[in-house]
Amino acid sequence: MMMDKAGLGDSTYLPENMTRVPHDLSFPSARKETERAMFGAIDALLAKTNVKAQDIGILVVNCSLFQVVPSLSCTIVNRYKMRDNIANYSLSGMGCTCGLVAIGLVDQLLHVFILHLREILCPKIIVHFRFFTFSNCSEYLIGTPKHLCSSGGAAILLSNHPSDHKRSKYQLIDTVHTHTASSNPAYRCIFQEEDESGFRGVAISKDLLVSAADAIKLNLTSLGPLILPLSEKNLVLKDIVTRKILRSKNAKPYIPNFSKGVDHFFPHVGGKPVLDDLQKKLGFSVVAMEASRMTLYRFGNTSSSSVWYALAYAEAKGRIKKGDSLWQMAFGSGFKCNSVIWRAIKFVEFEDSNPWSGEIHKYPQNLDDVQPMTKEEYYLEPSN
Repeated sequence: MMMDKAGLGDSTYLPENMTRVPHDLSFPSARKETERAMFGAIDALLAKTNVKAQDIGILVVNCSLFQVVPSLSCTIVNRYKMRDNIANYSLSGMGCTCGLVAIGLVDQLLHVFILHLREILCPKIIVHFRFFTFSNCSEYLIGTPKHLCSSGGAAILLSNHPSDHKRSKYQLIDTVHTHTASSNPAYRCIFQEEDESGFRGVAISKDLLVSAADAIKLNLTSLGPLILPLSEKNLVLKDIVTRKILRSKNAKPYIPNFSKGVDHFFPHVGGKPVLDDLQKKLGFSVVAMEASRMTLYRFGNTSSSSVWYALAYAEAKGRIKKGDSLWQMAFGSGFKCNSVIWRAIKFVEFEDSNPWSGEIHKYPQNLDDVQPMTKEEYYLEPSN
């Protein structure tokens, strides 16, 4: 089965409007799905933290594709009757990495606004756009969106008030953002436009894989000095001397073992091949990649919120200990790659509100026998 090869399990689901025949691609349906994800996540967050909506000082909402007028942040302000001087922002069109872009934004705003509470919302909706190919089908990657995209969302509350330190889970340590849109192939590798029939959708070109690799490499180059231990830094320095100064022709570039720099790694679950490649090149173990693989298997690609589902998995398993360092990494259209480093303030206990509640005992699932998707299954070649 194609879904099995993509890394998805039987419990993965689509929104109601995508299960109808024909699909309901109307604007009201897209808005309904968005509001369901946003309001559900916010209601749960406010109830869990006992924070009043009127106490929120900064609101950042990000959605991979969907956008409305008034903005999604205005929709939330209206729904929860937030205060009239709230600083609110809506981010859209940034794909699967916009959730971590939002984290970086509020981190910078912290140095500008003297506010105490900030809320970040990461909904993922998929109904408003069709994924399509043009006549020259060999130029467009269609397998991943059609088989992986799912619906989901997450709400995160951050505070700079000293009294909130004891009840907080994590401390934000670093954010590293990489943007390669100055390159035309990178800029157009994920591109929204209309096909010959007038349907609007997102075309994904074969340049995606190269553009993603370049962006990730640049991001890791900036992130490495921040998280790698001295032993790995010395090996990197030795590699630079060997290849750049001594100009050794036989020396292969050294790729640092990033697993030595953090305790937990939560990459965006863009697909099984993506996770396989990251595990191989960055040196992470099977256990380290378990949270992301099981997130893909259970929830599918929930875009910008996927890194939060993976984090919730590790929390549900009781793996987050006091002092642990956590690395979230996501990448998306532009092309962008973003990394966020957290440190656990305390041991994170399992909570009933965790999205894995009631079924965490079923995981991990054994996926060793699942064969990866072939090139032909990822790409639709033109017919003769």
